[in-house]
Amino acid sequence: MTTYTTLSEAINDLAKKGYTENFNIESDSIVCKESMIRLRPDEFEIDEVYRFQEMSDLDNESILYAISSPVNNIKGLLVNAYGTYSDSATTELVRKLEHK
Repeated sequence: MTTYTTLSEAINDLAKKGYTENFNIESDSIVCKESMIRLRPDEFEIDEVYRFQEMSDLDNESILYAISSPVNNIKGLLVNAYGTYSDSATTELVRKLEHK
């Protein structure tokens, strides 16, 4: 797995590797609003996970997931605050995200 210094560096490099969709957490799934695709936990895999902490604000931590769904032929990224998930996210989705 590649080591990245910044979140933007990781996003740019992973986009070059085909992770072009932007996912967001919504209840029991991750959603790409641009392509109107909704993936439930059993429909995607987490390929890579990266954690970042801003040196200017040590309480500001982010986590980047590189996600793929071979069934839907889609790859994308999900950025979230580390350890924080939407209040409406289901237990199954949180478990999948915390597993890596």
